[in-house]
Amino acid sequence: MNSGTKLDLERIIFLGRTYEEYMAMFSFTEEELNGKKILDCPAGACSFTAVANKSGMDVTACDIAYFHSEEDLKNKGLQDIDHAMEHMEKAKSNYKWEYFRTIDDLRHHRLQALHDVSSDMKEFSERYMPVTLPSLPFEEKAFDVLLSAHFLFTYADRLDYDFHINTLNELLRVTKEEIRIFPLVDLEGKRYEHLEKIKHYLTENGYTVEEINVPYEFQKNANSMLKISKVPTSI
Repeated sequence: MNSGTKLDLERIIFLGRTYEEYMAMFSFTEEELNGKKILDCPAGACSFTAVANKSGMDVTACDIAYFHSEEDLKNKGLQDIDHAMEHMEKAKSNYKWEYFRTIDDLRHHRLQALHDVSSDMKEFSERYMPVTLPSLPFEEKAFDVLLSAHFLFTYADRLDYDFHINTLNELLRVTKEEIRIFPLVDLEGKRYEHLEKIKHYLTENGYTVEEINVPYEFQKNANSMLKISKVPTSI
């Protein structure tokens, strides 16, 4: 991997959600995921992979951040949590304070996720694959289920429509059953402007697409996900 594909550590925001947040934002039960081969892409500092594997699931994480060492990422994560919490007070009105009651509660959950992922990376580094989207180093249909949180649609201001399509095609290539993407809004809480166009593209290519409300909302308006099901082609 040449150095040009790496992202400078200072440009990476290494903040993560907890396993419990994942189960809520993707509206999954453990029973639904047991026996499935799962990819979290991009996973960042989320602890879903760490906790799920301890529960007997089969989860792999991938992210551009994983080109960096576990120690460097942990230190960056601690800095990013401090930075985010300092600015959260000013942006408080952009969030719903129900899942998290206070900023201290939010800090606790972000620190817990960072601790879990850092410990797991140190012990099971093979679960954490460095990748540079829109390209993935996995075989076709390598995973049953793929989860993608706070990346596509979230960064609509810096990821153009072609990048979204190319990335979705790559995610679909490595997935056997379904993809779930959360949320459907950008950083300002606005619905992704090309979402209907993307849904039409996916439907035209033979996939079943559903917007599903989920039992999780922290950022205002971020309370639904896109479920893309791969329909078996008839012979």
